[in-house]
Amino acid sequence: MTDHLHFPALLRMLDERSAAFRAAVAEAPSLDADVPSCPGWTLYDLANHLSEGDRFWAHIVLNTAPGDERPSKDGLPAPREREELISWLADSTEQLLTALREAGPDRSCWAWWEPLASPHTVAAVARRRVPESLIHTYDAQLASGSPQELPATEAGDAIEEFLATVCTGTVPWPGEPATMDYHAAETGSWRQTVDAAGSRFTRLTSAEADGSKPTAAIYGTASEMALLMYMRIPADTLRIEGDADLLQRLQDWG
Repeated sequence: MTDHLHFPALLRMLDERSAAFRAAVAEAPSLDADVPSCPGWTLYDLANHLSEGDRFWAHIVLNTAPGDERPSKDGLPAPREREELISWLADSTEQLLTALREAGPDRSCWAWWEPLASPHTVAAVARRRVPESLIHTYDAQLASGSPQELPATEAGDAIEEFLATVCTGTVPWPGEPATMDYHAAETGSWRQTVDAAGSRFTRLTSAEADGSKPTAAIYGTASEMALLMYMRIPADTLRIEGDADLLQRLQDWG
């Protein structure tokens, strides 16, 4: 996905996932409900985290430049009464969306990731916030007792965004060079390569995916693959070929 061309779509996805998150909060039995996928967190903790992130990045895209020191968060806690919390969540997302629109996709800003495959731009921030909202909506749905499959389009881009932002870097891989292929049924295939130069990825064509011989390959739906990458579901729920231990080593490497 090209960030600039799909900027309006990213904003739409953020708005839709925010609405789905608020719906899960509204349906939950209690704000004190445990979030099984975030051990030690209640639903309130999760909501506070997501709204804090929206407000944090709204400030960043309008007020920072690459190379700045990490900005501090405002520290304002979300309200604990349910209706007020839902309004706070909506306002937090609107602050983010307004800031993203005002800044525009090409503006440079501070970011925590290496700018190798994911640049330090407003478009990249928007793209990073979509899976944050996507996965945490799933977390909230788990807490409310009604988890849903992730939308395929958002899940597919979450896979590639994770490989670009979280997994691409120059820290040397401590083992023998290896390749891991990720095959999402609806949205495509990717190869992660790790070696002494670090970690990088490529999108595979159908021919490359069919003819490739990686160290290991994993197969599932786009929803399953995204949930796996964010460690919401165990690897043994998907089909793995080749070195089945490679995925665990990659997760442990961090």
